[in-house]
Amino acid sequence: MLFLRKIIVVLLFAMPLLAISQYNENIEDDDEFIEWTPQRLTWSDYKAKPSASSDAAAITSTALGMEYHVRSNTLTFKITCRFSKKRSWGRHKTEYILLHEQGHFDITEIFARKLAKELRAYKFNSKKFQDDLNKIYTKVMEDKEKFQNQYDDETDYSRNKIMQAEWLKIIQKELEALEEWADHY
Repeated sequence: MLFLRKIIVVLLFAMPLLAISQYNENIEDDDEFIEWTPQRLTWSDYKAKPSASSDAAAITSTALGMEYHVRSNTLTFKITCRFSKKRSWGRHKTEYILLHEQGHFDITEIFARKLAKELRAYKFNSKKFQDDLNKIYTKVMEDKEKFQNQYDDETDYSRNKIMQAEWLKIIQKELEALEEWADHY
């Protein structure tokens, strides 16, 4: 029996969105998304207009996606970590603020790697894999949001320069510790 199914789950940092699709890959819009790489974001990547109702210096919108296929009781998957140019904006465009915003994108990559690690460890169960994968994804996303919020809280949205420097080190160490799972694309 051949079973092929695809699911795309996307979480936008600024606006959560859950999408399930049968090969409808409209999120592949090159004009909107940048895949995570060690190369840093620049202010020219931020295309949205700053929100008049926000006093934030900048907003970085990221998406963590999971796509999987099942064929002959074998699970394969692809995880994406993307930055949304059309949903991200900067009001105070300094290098210092950009480093803080890059931290948010890097945190999303940390959790993309954690998701890959969890999925590689998963023991496939044909009767409940969809529920299992949803639980894994949900847990990773909850942990990511907590980490993102902790980053902003402890750095006071980058205003605490000592904590900001410490957090950038923490983020880099996490990326390095999860390097084995960086090939999730």
